[in-house]
Amino acid sequence: MAMTEDPGVAVVVAARDGDQRALDDLVSGYLPLVYNIVGHALGGHPDTDDVVQETMLRAVHGLPGLRDPAGFRSWLVVIAMNQIRLRHRDHQRVPVTGPVPEDVADPGADFVDLTIMRLQLSGQRREVVAATRWLSEDERELLSLWWLEAAGRLTRAEVATALELTPQHTAVRVQRVKAQLDAARIVVRTLERTPRCPDLAHVVAEWDGAPSALWRKRIARHSRDCARCARCGQDLASVEGLLARLPLVPLPAALAFDPATLTGTQVTAMPATSGKIGFLAKGALVKPVAAAAAAVLAAGIAVAVLPSPEEPVARAIPVATSSVPTTTVPTTSAPSSAPPTTTTTVAQPPPPPAVPVTASLKKGVSTWKFDGVGKALTDVRAGWYYNWAATPEGIPTPPNVEFVPMIWGAKSADDATIAKAKANGKVLLGFNEPDFPEQANMTPEQALDLWPKLAATGLRLGSPAVAHSGDKAGGWLDRFMTGAAQRGLRVDFIAVHWYGSDFSEAAVGHLRNYLEAVHARYGKPLWLTEYSLIDFSGGTARFPTQAQLAAFARGSSAMMEGLPYVERYAWFALPAEKPGTGLYAPGGTPNEAGQAYRAAG
Repeated sequence: MAMTEDPGVAVVVAARDGDQRALDDLVSGYLPLVYNIVGHALGGHPDTDDVVQETMLRAVHGLPGLRDPAGFRSWLVVIAMNQIRLRHRDHQRVPVTGPVPEDVADPGADFVDLTIMRLQLSGQRREVVAATRWLSEDERELLSLWWLEAAGRLTRAEVATALELTPQHTAVRVQRVKAQLDAARIVVRTLERTPRCPDLAHVVAEWDGAPSALWRKRIARHSRDCARCARCGQDLASVEGLLARLPLVPLPAALAFDPATLTGTQVTAMPATSGKIGFLAKGALVKPVAAAAAAVLAAGIAVAVLPSPEEPVARAIPVATSSVPTTTVPTTSAPSSAPPTTTTTVAQPPPPPAVPVTASLKKGVSTWKFDGVGKALTDVRAGWYYNWAATPEGIPTPPNVEFVPMIWGAKSADDATIAKAKANGKVLLGFNEPDFPEQANMTPEQALDLWPKLAATGLRLGSPAVAHSGDKAGGWLDRFMTGAAQRGLRVDFIAVHWYGSDFSEAAVGHLRNYLEAVHARYGKPLWLTEYSLIDFSGGTARFPTQAQLAAFARGSSAMMEGLPYVERYAWFALPAEKPGTGLYAPGGTPNEAGQAYRAAG
């Protein structure tokens, strides 16, 4: 599901301090993540909704005691895993006697089917999801977390914390479950082959049709030893690449809500003190997302889950709360001279003005002025853009889209240009690729000498954006950051560029490795201000196909949305005026890669 950016630390702090709207944002922002963790771990058992609800309620009630707001997501994942394990323990110690309960999971309508149906999966991605039916409870718990790590929604440290393991032990466990999942993929293929192998028919003669770890081993063993079925183990694509391209499963109707129905819901709000809030409904506990939305309904805002090409996006919808007197004609018979009755009804709000829908505040684009640039900026659903200049230079900036100025190089570091940059933004980007002769072409010392002029703007300030080797000791960026520390100069975040020459599914992992290494070296937030796939190794630029670009746009965006230290990223580039990596043709029409990037984030 296309998720918006995870609510930031400021939202967590505000929610902890009793801000109702922040609490609503927090619940809405993290509910899809919790639903996917619990859903995959429980295999879609009917208890899924209850475990998700209990997780969110425990998080809401425990929020005042949270000491580290930056660790909210890790804390929430731990709560979810504890509730999953508690459900497993309760399920195991309650003996099943008499008639079979009505809420036993329906194998034909479990989380696997929901995932395949809602994400419209096919090919090996469908096989991977179907294979999860053959894992044990413990294996599914681990997979539910590693799945989200592969998709960039969780970090390895968060996975290890949730499992109560060291990162090293977690890595071993992940390798084991990957092996079991690959074996299960072979089982899925073996059983789906038509016509079915005669020898396999003898193997599964006593099988009741329910997937289990025992039958996974038996069928996989047959597939390895059988000349007919051995080919089922061939051509298995990397499971990491397959999972990295999967969005989150959209929330079911039971966990979503319609703002229009909330006004008729019998909800009693308990007094909110120190950020703690509880909600009770007659006969049942209200789902946390609906409860949180009801709490802010009076403030004129409700959060709805609205569909998009890939997944729902949480959006704020204005709700009219003021009432005006209107005149109505009585329906009963009365003398014609009787005065009309006056009643109070809720006025219908006027249609809101058309504004671009922002998929993610993180997601951005780099652009220059071209035919249709305003239309493209509105359509691409990015939260910000830049053009390597101090002003927009004639580019129309749509509402809700932030322009970020840049001081490109030494020649741009004059007082007049810096003043323009300060007047046109709240954040300032430093020099552009100073490590390249064709670009800003500056030594670290030259950049450091000019840096106080940029810092004097008072704007939040990003480092010079190096073209490569931002993670290397002794590289251009390392020398600049060392010098800045020695001179006491302010650098608020690191800006880097990245272009991948491997056009396969592994490209997302290559980018993530680079970002992790840069962050590990400097410990500051990151902005990836240029990135795409271009192979420069042959002397002339080689570009991927549109399908490869589209796949990378989806996978890379999902990955970076899940990295808390990546504050922003910007695709290179918005215009597609000539062959390359651009997203929108002249006139503002998206190509295949543009459609994928528009839906991402």
